[in-house]
Amino acid sequence: MNKKPSFDGMSVDELWQLHEELSQVLSVRLTSEKRELEKRLAQLRREKQVRQPESAEPRSAPRERRNYPRVFPKYRNPAQPSETWSGRGKQPRWLTAALKTGHKIEEFVIGKREASESPRHRRT
Repeated sequence: MNKKPSFDGMSVDELWQLHEELSQVLSVRLTSEKRELEKRLAQLRREKQVRQPESAEPRSAPRERRNYPRVFPKYRNPAQPSETWSGRGKQPRWLTAALKTGHKIEEFVIGKREASESPRHRRT
């Protein structure tokens, strides 16, 4: 690199000329760097497009959802017997509110007596 020029000894016209030269050099360098980056980006996009059809084929046809067994309810709201919860996922509001008031979750368990009364578990 060249020695640092002394700006104090330069006139305004000389400083302005230096500014214009620097601006021109910077503009040329930035433009060339931008072109190089755009070439690299285009090359990466082409590489991705070459690889993408191989991995995109399975995605084009949606997979069928796996059959999961039915989950039976484990908890019942005594105030509203139609409201039940299987114990999976977020707790329902009625159960959360009851637990906050001091009830225990065991109080809401659907007992064997209720389960045996359901037609699914009844023997014929």
